[in-house]
Amino acid sequence: MKVIRGKKRNKSFLLRFALLAFSVYALVMVIHQQVVINEKKQELASVREQIRIQEIQNGDLKNAVSAGKDGGSGYSDYIEKAAREGLDFSKPNERVFVNIAGK
Repeated sequence: MKVIRGKKRNKSFLLRFALLAFSVYALVMVIHQQVVINEKKQELASVREQIRIQEIQNGDLKNAVSAGKDGGSGYSDYIEKAAREGLDFSKPNERVFVNIAGK
């Protein structure tokens, strides 16, 4: 009869150990998922901020285009500014000074 009790205790111990191991695994996985969720939330906030900035820039461009269509000088001023800053263009016979120090 003692042998039977020992087997029951071993089975009970193994069952408890398995439940404990599963509980620890589940807890670790939940914590890991929370960390991943927080990282994704921060990434989403960053992307939303980039979208907001891009929408503002789009609005500025639309305003410049609509001002040009209405006969205003805003469109031509915008094109001139974009050509000078983005493409390094200059007007004919215009002196351009370049800072060779790089600052």
